[in-house]
Amino acid sequence: MKALILTGGFGTRLRPLTHTRPKHLLPIANRPHVEHVFDLLVRQGVSDVVLLTSYLAKAFAPAIERGGQMGLHVEVTHEEEPLGTAGAIKNAQSLVGEEALLVFNGDILTDVDLSKVVEWHRRRAAEATILLTPVEDPSAFGVVPTEPDGRVLGFIEKPPAGTAPTNLINAGVYVFEPSILDRIPADEVWSAEHQLFPQLVEEGAALYALGGDAYWMDIGTPQKFLEANLDALAGRFVTEAVGEPGVGAVVAGEGVEIHPDAVVTDACLGAGTRIFEARVERSVLLPGAVVGEGAVVRGAVLGEGVVVEAGAEAVDVTVADHEVLAASG
Repeated sequence: MKALILTGGFGTRLRPLTHTRPKHLLPIANRPHVEHVFDLLVRQGVSDVVLLTSYLAKAFAPAIERGGQMGLHVEVTHEEEPLGTAGAIKNAQSLVGEEALLVFNGDILTDVDLSKVVEWHRRRAAEATILLTPVEDPSAFGVVPTEPDGRVLGFIEKPPAGTAPTNLINAGVYVFEPSILDRIPADEVWSAEHQLFPQLVEEGAALYALGGDAYWMDIGTPQKFLEANLDALAGRFVTEAVGEPGVGAVVAGEGVEIHPDAVVTDACLGAGTRIFEARVERSVLLPGAVVGEGAVVRGAVLGEGVVVEAGAEAVDVTVADHEVLAASG
């Protein structure tokens, strides 16, 4: 089975971190997010992958090489201008064979059992299947009501609080039959969520959905990106990138320097990070960040090469690459 990974978005919700890199290359426990998707595919026997790229596409070269080292055959499509989620899938039609295919929104972190989703799809002779995930507040999302057998009834976008018929939302993981791609116009901006799926419901197509309780996170905002890293450190998202998950866990890249009197807990430290006698808690520091003496970094995401000067604070903030934070006063 082949898997298509949507990696063409601009990542506007993750700015300023995505001014210089695609969001799919931001690290979860010091590994590019897309490599965690590769891990999931390899564990579940998928060997062929297509990256659907657009924004900063050349930046994926190291990840593609890494995928090959993991045993994946990685192909790439490119859109000069983003074509939307469905348009990007259509753009890869020449690489799709006659078998069903997996499709991933590239900003989703999950450990779902893909074999169960594929089995559900096949048992119902579905043309398309959507993985659903429960959320506490469905009013912030689009919910997907279904028949008892899983057939999708429709889509309700951001229902008022307390009115949603379900708390299950689109998890951004799909199984498609190749015929689905024939329903998408070529060379047009086309959305799977807002155009393709509603069209399938209207036409009475065999569109099904399966709810699950696997770990799931949309890393598309700085807050969720940080939360995903903290989940990896705590062991809520299981990855070999964290050797000893648990309370206070720290993942440190190559060449990290930490002063012996520094306090560092629940943190991901990119390669070459330097921490003087300072405090770093519940934070992600990308490669080359520097935290000066007496500084405090808490609940923060620091871009590459950020300098938090002596005595300065970076609390509940996201800082662009190479910014300098000075002490107040």
